[in-house]
Amino acid sequence: RHVGSGGPPRVCDDYWSEFRHCRSVRNRFHHFYTFGTSPSCQQWKEDFNSCRAWEKSRSPEAKESLQKSERGRVAEQRNFTPVWELRQHPPRDWHLPLDHGNPPDS
Repeated sequence: RHVGSGGPPRVCDDYWSEFRHCRSVRNRFHHFYTFGTSPSCQQWKEDFNSCRAWEKSRSPEAKESLQKSERGRVAEQRNFTPVWELRQHPPRDWHLPLDHGNPPDS
């Protein structure tokens, strides 16, 4: 499903899956290790509930809440800059063996 179809931007189960992943021990450990805090998973749960309300009752409040949340996610993704400069073409020597510049072991 996509935004132009008149329904939610994602299948509602996607929001529930994201919530469950967010709450998983592995993700919580990774988030704590990376950021020093526990992840906030509440928005995924709220989005799931809004999605269900939008599907069931066509609630304008649920629709607006879900669309606002999705816009926030898209804006947040744009804030991340790539660590490496993205290539437009492969390197000229991509076909050579990886050790072509290193002398063989004696």
